[in-house]
Amino acid sequence: MNTVVTTWYLEQTDAAAQRPSAAPPEEVRIVRAEVPSPEFSRFLYASVGGDIQWTDRLGLTYAEWEEALGRPGTETWVAYDRGTPAGYAEIAARDDGSVEIVYFGLIPAFRGRRIGGHLLSCAVARAWDLADRWPDLAPTKRVWLHTCSLDGPHAMDNYLRRGFVLCDTKTAEEPERPNPGPWPGSHPEHP
Repeated sequence: MNTVVTTWYLEQTDAAAQRPSAAPPEEVRIVRAEVPSPEFSRFLYASVGGDIQWTDRLGLTYAEWEEALGRPGTETWVAYDRGTPAGYAEIAARDDGSVEIVYFGLIPAFRGRRIGGHLLSCAVARAWDLADRWPDLAPTKRVWLHTCSLDGPHAMDNYLRRGFVLCDTKTAEEPERPNPGPWPGSHPEHP
């Protein structure tokens, strides 16, 4: 059986478009994972995306994870709630001077606690100043991402509140996929 999936592409073309969120009430730290780690990145990917059908990277080999994470201008930013990973953003420079927020999200148990807006604000700011940390890169001209109708119900609103604008929409039929986890019943609200 197929499912109709709508994918929305959003962008900022000027750093002045950023609209940071208020910091969450809890003690949340956002830290760059400076040492690329396929194990840690796969944990984040499966934990954040398991209930919303992120599957594109699940079949990658260790070497393919290393390659994706080790490209110049690729960074992983992790939100920690009192020392526990709560979510992450992976940003990556593209050849055209743009920076894509490739993956972004929270582990289900941490959703709805105002961490997402804070993490996204940080990811957007780090995308705009990426060339400061990677001197061989040209300055960022555009920050973009995509979200789809399979993502959480607050995703689009968060992107719009952070200053992104819609630049393209695509609809396609995709085969229905099983919920990959991180394991069945990993969070009571997300069986």
